[in-house]
Amino acid sequence: MNYPRWLFFSFALNAAGAAAELPEIKFRAQTIDAAIQIGYGLAIADVDGDGRDDILLADAKQIVWYRAPQWEKFVMAENLTSKDNVCIAARDLDGDKKAEVAVGAEWNPNDTVNSGAVFLLDPPVDRTQRWTPRRLPHEPTTHRMNWVRGPDRTPYLVVLPLHGRGNKNGAGVGVHVLGYEWPWREMSRPVPMSSDLPPLHLTHNFELVVGVGRGDAATETLLLATKEGVQAIDAPTNRSAPQAVTSINAGEVRLGTLPSGGRFLATIEAMHGNELVVYRGPASTLGSGADWTGARTVLDDQLIQGHGLAVGDLLGVGSDQIVVGWRGAKVGDKVGIRLYGPTDARGESWKLLALVDDNHMAVEDLKIADLNGDGRPEIIAAGRNSKNVIIYWNENAPLRR
Repeated sequence: MNYPRWLFFSFALNAAGAAAELPEIKFRAQTIDAAIQIGYGLAIADVDGDGRDDILLADAKQIVWYRAPQWEKFVMAENLTSKDNVCIAARDLDGDKKAEVAVGAEWNPNDTVNSGAVFLLDPPVDRTQRWTPRRLPHEPTTHRMNWVRGPDRTPYLVVLPLHGRGNKNGAGVGVHVLGYEWPWREMSRPVPMSSDLPPLHLTHNFELVVGVGRGDAATETLLLATKEGVQAIDAPTNRSAPQAVTSINAGEVRLGTLPSGGRFLATIEAMHGNELVVYRGPASTLGSGADWTGARTVLDDQLIQGHGLAVGDLLGVGSDQIVVGWRGAKVGDKVGIRLYGPTDARGESWKLLALVDDNHMAVEDLKIADLNGDGRPEIIAAGRNSKNVIIYWNENAPLRR
């Protein structure tokens, strides 16, 4: 698709209740790469230690990063395996202000026995040069990964396969979620992050959230979007059983805050599905075993392969909105990104606030982050069939500073 490098999106809003004072909604789109292959996975982190967040991308054959603020592109690694790369994780683990990076590759969801690969990327002194890959043990169908701190604050790379070993048609043994200690040593071995019971299947994506589980304020909780619904793993290295949060097949999950201060979950249902869904949370903590399924609201049932989801306060109102993207199923399907927000304090009703992208971004992955330090998060997306990476600069005037 041809797409101008700069474009303004501006939408007037007439919402009721808590959203009545929202300003005109404005995003400015900047294409920073118009020639990627697929754009499987994005990460946002400071790669070079200059105090600015950079953008990292796991493309089909290359792992690259775009350096802020000019977004020069640097190749970190390429052709790691014979098949595609599929995911990336980046986070500063040792406090040097520079991100550690891991990637997943050898993507073949139909091979639940021999596919998959996990690599740590060791940086050179000049991080614009090629990084050195170190291959780690893995489970088949490596699909998503995230850096997580355990209860003792030890960093782990948590890797989420799509399928359990030997699975067919989303059935069989449960997915085996592994954690890799960091630093990784010659004698290191991956460890289970949770029990295998109850078994989970089609674990498409997961969310890392801090201070919402059953432990202290620093507890890092994983929310898994699975065939069995959203599951929570609190303080993951204790290998406890996942706790069900919802019971409906989900492909993406994010946690947000309502104007009332209550919590909500946003999901795309089912995996690669057509529905954007919100669940209003009870007063109990995640991982308590409380079932959120009864407080379910469908915001949108017209997505075509929903594949990108993010939650954050893009409008400066003190509570969160939902950004959702979809990639289409065939040539000619309209694609794009939409922004939704609640119209009452408890999140019982919601409204489409803006069509952020109209048919220029076939979202494969989507993040939000404040890239210029002005307190207003940007939307960053990578497109599959559109073959592009776009920053949607947040030019909305915050209501709260």
